[in-house]
Amino acid sequence: MLLFSHLMLKAVESACAGQPDKVCDQVADALVDEFVRRDPASSVDLSVLGSHGMLMVAGEVDSRADFDLASLAKKAYAEAGYADEVEVFVNVEKPSDEMKGAPRGATDTRVVRGYATRETREMLPRPVVYAHAMTRRLDELRRLDPLFGWLKSDGKAQVVMDGDRVHAVTVLASHGAGISPREVKRALIERVIVPVMGEEPPAIHVNPLGAFVTDGFHADSGMSGRHAESDAYGALVPFGTALSGRDPYKRAGAYLARHAARSIVAQGLAQAVTVTVAYTMGRAEPILVEVRGVLEKSRGAKLDLTEVTRREYDFRPEAAVERLSLARPLYRAASLYGQFGRGGFPWEE
Repeated sequence: MLLFSHLMLKAVESACAGQPDKVCDQVADALVDEFVRRDPASSVDLSVLGSHGMLMVAGEVDSRADFDLASLAKKAYAEAGYADEVEVFVNVEKPSDEMKGAPRGATDTRVVRGYATRETREMLPRPVVYAHAMTRRLDELRRLDPLFGWLKSDGKAQVVMDGDRVHAVTVLASHGAGISPREVKRALIERVIVPVMGEEPPAIHVNPLGAFVTDGFHADSGMSGRHAESDAYGALVPFGTALSGRDPYKRAGAYLARHAARSIVAQGLAQAVTVTVAYTMGRAEPILVEVRGVLEKSRGAKLDLTEVTRREYDFRPEAAVERLSLARPLYRAASLYGQFGRGGFPWEE
């Protein structure tokens, strides 16, 4: 059963806007948004690689939209918190002829999962909420608080919980050369860790190697899609596929699965639920829809959540896009701090 509330030790991480993989996710989804803005029927499957002064955009696109991908990629890179120049290489082609006969969104096999729990108001596991809250707070302090002018945009947060208690917290945060590691640690404990956790955790690790001055693509490479699990349910629930760089039809099943799981929990049918949907190439109808959950006792033990969900939801990509109104620019905003658990997105309504 794909339900993980019984696990004692749970480890989850989240990445800041300037972390190299997250930079690539934002570039990929900025491009998806622009294709969809100009042509809602665009078929997009892009990967982005970044490393030491360069970005490469690769993949397949079929769209009436025509714009300068390299310029938009540079803009997204700058908005992730970097002032240096980056060279952009674009190698994007049309999908192969064999793909033309496939239903929209059915050009690959994929397994997606939607999960929800009543553990938090976000209907996500608590460590997921904590980890994303810390990276969001790091980015907000960098952008908005003059006292944190030394804080740079590369960073991550990790939370380990033992049952309902926080066991350990790690924060990685890049910074200017004019501040000591000790000062960085003190500031982040006071303004990031304790405000999010409500208290000081028993084990805190801030920049364990000391100074973190060399950051971003100056220090490391990045690739879109690497944070697929932390973007979803924090690796506590296997997610199955990366979303960044893909058009709405290729992502729709994952969003509708979350929407269905969220609805089941919100209606009081289950304490926690996992919706699994499997697709095969060339077929719009999924070959598997399965729902497993911890049922509320008041609803009885005989409720068939799979049957309830199959009656209520049409998981064909086009039907899911229509139901959630997904053929619009939504995706760059969703590429940071988790795809789920935040307002403003139709799959969370």
